[in-house]
Amino acid sequence: MLERKFIIDQPDQVRRNCAERGVPVDWNRFIELDQQCRARLQEVEEFNRQANEVSKSIGKAPDAARREALKEEGRRLRQEKEAAQQQHDQLLAELVQIQRAIPNLSHPDAPRGGDEAANLELRRGRHAPRSFDFTPRDHVQLGSTLRLFDFEAGSKTTGHGFYFLTGDAVLLELALQRFALQLLIDEGFTPTTTPDLARNEILEGIGFIPRGPETQIYSVENTDLSLVATAEITLGGMLAGEVLAANDLPVKLCGISHCFRTEAGAHGKATRGLYRVHQFTKVEMFAFTLPEQSETMLEHFCDLECRLFDNLEIPYRVVDTATGDLGGPAYRKYDLEAWMPGRGEGGAWGEVTSTSNCTDYQARRLNVRYKQPGEKGTHFVHTLNGTAVAISRALIALLENHQQPDGSVVIPPPLRAIVGKDRLVPA
Repeated sequence: MLERKFIIDQPDQVRRNCAERGVPVDWNRFIELDQQCRARLQEVEEFNRQANEVSKSIGKAPDAARREALKEEGRRLRQEKEAAQQQHDQLLAELVQIQRAIPNLSHPDAPRGGDEAANLELRRGRHAPRSFDFTPRDHVQLGSTLRLFDFEAGSKTTGHGFYFLTGDAVLLELALQRFALQLLIDEGFTPTTTPDLARNEILEGIGFIPRGPETQIYSVENTDLSLVATAEITLGGMLAGEVLAANDLPVKLCGISHCFRTEAGAHGKATRGLYRVHQFTKVEMFAFTLPEQSETMLEHFCDLECRLFDNLEIPYRVVDTATGDLGGPAYRKYDLEAWMPGRGEGGAWGEVTSTSNCTDYQARRLNVRYKQPGEKGTHFVHTLNGTAVAISRALIALLENHQQPDGSVVIPPPLRAIVGKDRLVPA
């Protein structure tokens, strides 16, 4: 979250940023609470000072009656102090609730706009969208012919939006994971498998809302646990409350996890099949960096995503996400959108990965700091996250772009050894 002092000292900049990002904030209440907190804190300090003076004077009292009167005065001052402290803490809790809802600042070069329509295309990948000499099928049709998915069984066992991967789709999932993992290991990432559950305080620290009507999170009743929507949550939470040595930064992690999302309100042809589902597997990148390293790391994450999809021979474009489409923690975010021939009427771009620089927004909430050698004090790290591969959407792009007239699908070369074949053929 943004520092409270910064919000008070730079109100115009923060208000303008909130307006650009479409986040309503009760500024009058925030300022009122800040003033009241300061006033109560001054009262606490003054009552404490007076109580200490009274305590020191008890031993100098001329008689027992005076000592008892001073003790009673000391008790009264301590009670006044405790009451003021309680009032301060209640006001501060309300202030922090508003403060935590204020989004991160936006990169000055991020396109300004209210939604994804204002996103700016930056570049395209090595492979252009194919010109088919036949009517391309969408991934649901291909999956049915190749017996790769069972949506009906998923609905029966669990509910709408769940599915079984079957046959060669299971091998494709494992191949995509292994392919992404090896590339990241070669780039110095430490691989992990992460828990599928996290404490709600960790979700909130990362910037997710685990409860309430706005949530996309599945929570476990009568616990403080929720299913993770992304390994960003658990990877970021790994170092919560820790102080890192500056010389040890950056720390680069990658995590394999299941991801669970309610996807409330997601309907329509463009979201059918695997595009918006309630559970999928993802390989996630995460980094803790020095502040001066984070912008370069964002470009590095984006380049890695591009390398993955270039090697899979999937057409894509990279877009700079507009301010109105940024999540609260993101300072800047790049989306990689793959061309999906079966999406919509005649094909369309669909997001398959994203990467964000969250600067110190998450680190403040999770209290992750670093210390420079020989210096006093600590500073907040910067955090970044990025999708290496989200299996469900990668499968869509792979199947639809590599399909053949006979309904078969050519498997990209990097995946063939694990799948054990170079083509999926209808039974």
